[in-house]
Amino acid sequence: MAKMKWRLLNTGYSTGDMNMALDEAILKSVKAGDVPPTIRFYGWDPAAVSLGYFQSLEKEIDIEGCKERGVDIVRRLTGGRAVLHDDELTYSLVISEELNFLPDSIIESYKIISQGLLAGLQELGIEAKMVSLADKKKKSGSQSAACFDAPSWYEISVDGKKLVGSAQTRRDGVILQHGSILNTQDVDKLMDTLKFKSDRRKERFKKIFAKKATTIQEAIGQSFTLKELSIAFKKGMEEGMDIILEEGQLTEKELSLAKKLAAEKYSSQDWNFKR
Repeated sequence: MAKMKWRLLNTGYSTGDMNMALDEAILKSVKAGDVPPTIRFYGWDPAAVSLGYFQSLEKEIDIEGCKERGVDIVRRLTGGRAVLHDDELTYSLVISEELNFLPDSIIESYKIISQGLLAGLQELGIEAKMVSLADKKKKSGSQSAACFDAPSWYEISVDGKKLVGSAQTRRDGVILQHGSILNTQDVDKLMDTLKFKSDRRKERFKKIFAKKATTIQEAIGQSFTLKELSIAFKKGMEEGMDIILEEGQLTEKELSLAKKLAAEKYSSQDWNFKR
């Protein structure tokens, strides 16, 4: 059987509102049948905290801390907990459910996409593994606002520490999954963006986080540029998911819609403070 051809987008660095707007614009474009399944690699400038769709911004994010650190705040379409996007490669994957490439089960679809992520890490010399459904039972009971403090179903970890955190949503027959591959991490910066009931809890969570999350730099003592990471994960996604990624560009319609969504939705208080 011939391998499925996907569009590959390398959009470089964008603001938080524009990055989330681009993911939604691509979702709508795939839904309309205007473009093939798409994988996009991107970065964040300035750094931003992305909030899970169901989270309360006021309860879980330190707004003043974000301002002091120069960190933007944006709400995602996907669920899950807050993520600080700083020095990382972020991927998004969008495909119509009608193509039957990914299983109906969200958990099983995570597994397939994770094969591509694992292969990408192998390109960098990192031996990681998927955390399985069975492993989930071993997770800590610690409940924090941050996404990286414990592995999820079929997430990617190195020596028991989460390296790649992902979230998925399905809307109008289209699957959107995006995730963060941490190159390096400023843990103090992360702590300053989250809201804690006391300084004691903040320090406690900082210690827990250090034991449960890792970065590429920590795993192999080396970090990479966004371009280097994009090249490695292009190869990995092609190999692990058994697909062909063809370099493409955003359509004029996608870019126009993304600019509109960024201005009217993802930078608005109505959206970001909706919970």
